[in-house]
Amino acid sequence: MPRYKLTVEYDGRPYRGFQAQEGLPSVQGAIERAVKAFCGQDLRLQAAGRTDTGVHATGQVVHIDLDKDWKPDVVRDALNAHLIEEAVVVLAAEVPDDPRWHARFSATERRYVYRILNRRAPPALDRGRVWHVKKPLDAEAMHVAAQVLVGHHDFTTFRDLQCQAKSPMKTLDVARVWREGEAVLLEFASRSFLHRQVRSMTGTLAEVGVGRWPAGRVREALLARDRRACGPVAPAEGLYLVGVRYEGDASAAED
Repeated sequence: MPRYKLTVEYDGRPYRGFQAQEGLPSVQGAIERAVKAFCGQDLRLQAAGRTDTGVHATGQVVHIDLDKDWKPDVVRDALNAHLIEEAVVVLAAEVPDDPRWHARFSATERRYVYRILNRRAPPALDRGRVWHVKKPLDAEAMHVAAQVLVGHHDFTTFRDLQCQAKSPMKTLDVARVWREGEAVLLEFASRSFLHRQVRSMTGTLAEVGVGRWPAGRVREALLARDRRACGPVAPAEGLYLVGVRYEGDASAAED
């Protein structure tokens, strides 16, 4: 039974998150229906991460096990043909070298980017794909404040109360903030994240950016290990899962 690694892009707005839910639209459900239409097979795919309602992806990774040995390009093109009415696209399909490779358990890094449109006028083309913040943001101050989050910490403050992770301890490898014209971008990378951790950190850093919080308060919030110390949670619409890395990836060796 050959295993296929799929790199997937999607607009999260039409879906109630990635994970399949009975009677609700989901990214997982859309892909599984496309597989059924393509080869008649019922299956449950495995994903690197389960994004929330409204969260987007440009580099989600999933795997499927098919009964027949198909060429990867045939799998990609056939699935896209059956996803034509969905806001989901399979960017690439490949067969992993290691048959034990797993989209979720073999991942060594998940990387997210959060997009903020920082201007007075609201978005037209990017409506639903960015967080619109009218007040000027100091991206440099946000970046400096974000560095206290890098490393191995108890992230209880930035953990959703409904988070099901066994431990709040996580290692954040990258926290970067920069400006590109009217956009302020935040990038975070870690082996894994707590539920709504990225949106919680983003909303907190935005408080620094608009001048409501001094930079030192981010450290105080982290050390408080108390959800009540967190700033406002940024909306889902600006968040993107942009990539997943695995042991042996050429891109991982470049860092």
